[in-house]
Amino acid sequence: MTNDSGRVPVIGRFFPAPVAAKVPEVILLFWIVKIFTTAGGEATSDYLKVYGNFKGGGIELLLFAIGLVWQFALRRYSAFAYWFFAYAIAVIGTGVADFIHLDVGVSYLGTTILWAAILGVIFVVWYRSEGTLSIHSITTQRREAYYWATVFATFALGTALGDYTATSLNLGYLSSAILFSVVILLPLLAHRLLALNAIAAFWMSYVVTRPLGASYADYISKPRALSGIAFGDGQTAIVFALAVLVLVIYLALVRPDIQRAGMPQGQPASTRESAAPSGVPSPVQASQPDRAS
Repeated sequence: MTNDSGRVPVIGRFFPAPVAAKVPEVILLFWIVKIFTTAGGEATSDYLKVYGNFKGGGIELLLFAIGLVWQFALRRYSAFAYWFFAYAIAVIGTGVADFIHLDVGVSYLGTTILWAAILGVIFVVWYRSEGTLSIHSITTQRREAYYWATVFATFALGTALGDYTATSLNLGYLSSAILFSVVILLPLLAHRLLALNAIAAFWMSYVVTRPLGASYADYISKPRALSGIAFGDGQTAIVFALAVLVLVIYLALVRPDIQRAGMPQGQPASTRESAAPSGVPSPVQASQPDRAS
């Protein structure tokens, strides 16, 4: 799958190698845009279901393909490319998870376990290959490929998990949203109070952003009979898409989320975390060696 240059077969043949970090620094606005992206992706995918699996799925695949080409064609982080691809993955991740449940017939608990296992495998393979799961190391095609594979799995897992709590456990969308609003803070507390590794804390919170955003989107968009307020999938998708667009324009203009160049991979956590606001964990190399720089 990989080679010593950090390029990925097929992808490396058509796209240039990165010259700088390809993902944003973790600041407070990162989490806000991420949650809005998950909410918009959920509503957009649900709206596209009116076109059926073939047409709706085709649109989702087209968005994914555009985002993948745009993101990998660049040699450094771009807010527009990054968040377009993240939004596209939010849409198709929801579609894939829903297809497995609705069309294949796997239960929400089953799909949750399935995607949790897939995510675990990706993490193991990524770490064995690169020696780190830090976002500060995403400076090669290989690491970027692992990163986006992880992002896809977290979106699908979060979709299944959110539907499981809202539907199978009968919590409803609002109660699920409140539940995940609390759960997302637990890794931060564990990092601050129990010295949980910051990389682990980041990815734990990252996974929860999906069911958190999706639960709020479903609460806003779904009919009252399904515990929502019946705003509609299409309208909800437009509102969140516009919110993401406004925030991404700000990020592109002000550039507060650009990773600082020249920061060694083994730099202490306290130094790396200074790039993020107080109280917001940044994925760091605190206790994990970086075998492949």
